[in-house]
Amino acid sequence: MTRPPVSNTPPDSADGPETPDRRTRLLALARGMPSTPGVYLMKDAGGVVVYVGKASNLPDRVGSYFVPSADLGPRKQPMLEVVEAVECIPCEGEWEALLMEARLVKDLKPRFNARLLDDKTFPYLAVTIREEFPGVYITRDPAHERFRGARLYGPFTSGSSLRQAVQLLQRVFQYRTCELDIRSGDPALQSYRPCLLFKIDQCTAPCAGRVTPERYRQDIDRFCRFLEGRRSVMLRELQEEMASASAERRYEAAAVLRDQIRAIERLDERERRGFEGEYDWQPEVTISAQDPRAGCRSLQRELGLDREVRCVEAIDIAHLGGQETVGSLVCFVDGRPFKDRYRRYQVRQAANDDYAAIREVVSRRFREPPAEGELAPDVLLIDGGPGQLGAAMEALMDAAWKPPIVVGLSKREELLHLPGDPEPLRLSRNHRGLHLCQAIRDEAHRFARHYHHLLQRRRVIQPDPPGRVRGPGAADEPGGVG
Repeated sequence: MTRPPVSNTPPDSADGPETPDRRTRLLALARGMPSTPGVYLMKDAGGVVVYVGKASNLPDRVGSYFVPSADLGPRKQPMLEVVEAVECIPCEGEWEALLMEARLVKDLKPRFNARLLDDKTFPYLAVTIREEFPGVYITRDPAHERFRGARLYGPFTSGSSLRQAVQLLQRVFQYRTCELDIRSGDPALQSYRPCLLFKIDQCTAPCAGRVTPERYRQDIDRFCRFLEGRRSVMLRELQEEMASASAERRYEAAAVLRDQIRAIERLDERERRGFEGEYDWQPEVTISAQDPRAGCRSLQRELGLDREVRCVEAIDIAHLGGQETVGSLVCFVDGRPFKDRYRRYQVRQAANDDYAAIREVVSRRFREPPAEGELAPDVLLIDGGPGQLGAAMEALMDAAWKPPIVVGLSKREELLHLPGDPEPLRLSRNHRGLHLCQAIRDEAHRFARHYHHLLQRRRVIQPDPPGRVRGPGAADEPGGVG
């Protein structure tokens, strides 16, 4: 499970770099971090990230820097003289910490990670997407001719950790790691005996013609999106594809998608670590977690708002075939989640109609004006395109009050839709404002799915007695109610 980043901001009167009080303060901060795998960011007095590292246990690893006997060697010892703050990003597991560390080092270019940035002996992950059946390989020579045109991820600090992560993810996406030259239509494929990985469900065996190029390419595309930090979006697409396949009676395809969804969700390891039912924090959020206020400022500029964007609320709908339809509302203040304002709704009128469900949830959210002193949303974010945005605007016509602006964020294309504007707003994939909207949208989706699954479990474990008709739910529930 991942959580919001834990940070330390030094006071104005912070002691100089040589005083023991500074290390004592940082050591106390490290020991208060969650005992999970994660990534930590060392910052100087100006808030600039000077080092990014990963840890299997955050308190142990980060705390080791600030004990009196710490000796980091000639390359990293000078770093301790400039570190004034530490921010940590807890992760789902060591596999996620490994991937996140590589992304952050590449994006931030911390000066004490120079060896990782420049030394080409560090391992990379290569996906040979130009091949008909792309392979996944670990290489220390990404410039090799074999990887020309390949999609590269890294560099990574640990080859052994990378191999473990590749093996773990292979159980989910079942890609090949062999170096065979495989081409569909080759008659030799029919007589080829697949390796052990096929028997243990870690490869779909393109070498023996057991999978079509189209199906194999879908798995590779999902794997790449997973590495790029779009796990929540990918899971949603898988769930929609599974529901569609089931509705069209393509039960075999639906079963494959179901197994893949379950395999991805098992990566979280929440039950083993005792966090089931807690509110987690998606990897997409943590990529830009170092400066969430920058995302708010970028969003303000793109939307042309006169006032600063401080509060953003998002609404999402979740159901399965019209059963247990629910809505969620999440609130972010200054780019960070504000759990006290989370709300969840059992949809009373709409069953399998997303538009009607959005109208109902928006109407219930804005049926009463905000209380005196309450921070009202500067932006309302709707998960969806023009149709979902239009449904929200219809509901607001009869509402007691309205937010200054309502926007829709469509999945797949990741475009921002504005009321009355026929052309969507296309932002760069690296745009901080877009990252913020994606993070909030994905958190709303996660929160809605969590409530939907809770109601499903209640229905299965505690079915209604004969003759009783389940009611739609009388009141909106705050986020903290299970």
